[in-house]
Amino acid sequence: MAGTKKIKTALVSVFHKDGLDELLAKLNAEGVKFLSTGGTQKFIESLGYDCEKVEDVTTYPSILGGRVKTLHPKIFGGILARRDNEGDQQQMAEYEIPSIDLVIVDLYPFEQTVADASSSEQDIIEKIDIGGISLIRAGAKNFKDVVIVPSKAEYSVLLDILNKKGAETDIEDRKMFAARAFGVSSHYDTAIHGWFVK
Repeated sequence: MAGTKKIKTALVSVFHKDGLDELLAKLNAEGVKFLSTGGTQKFIESLGYDCEKVEDVTTYPSILGGRVKTLHPKIFGGILARRDNEGDQQQMAEYEIPSIDLVIVDLYPFEQTVADASSSEQDIIEKIDIGGISLIRAGAKNFKDVVIVPSKAEYSVLLDILNKKGAETDIEDRKMFAARAFGVSSHYDTAIHGWFVK
């Protein structure tokens, strides 16, 4: 089928791990490789799956108290590279950038932190997700080649597709996820804007 893409490598970077195990089990059964950071990487390994560290791909540790983990050309190049663009593919080979076909993100809980009366201004600011929102936008922009799952609310949507088609998606699937991703991004930024101007 035209526009069908196989998922071979998944970047998983989530705040909430609940509901993720069933999706990971199906992806693992389909032979999908996992790439992750910090707590998510430990969670994936605790389920018995191999998981490559983002730090091993980028050769940089998580820095600035975890503020910078995935923000690196080897990660964003792997998401944004156009698979049918010869120049992009040459640069991926030259800079040893791995292809990333699926991005699973669940953002820091900004709104819940604001709603918690005990949260300080610093607590709230630290829940403004930078890497996660950037991964969402990158995956959605390159929906021609990449599946973006922008929140835990979408885990079951991808699981249904995997159960029907295996580790393959068509262009309609990927465009649907991209639309939902920009919905998540828009809502999140609106909530942050609302807090700043209150």
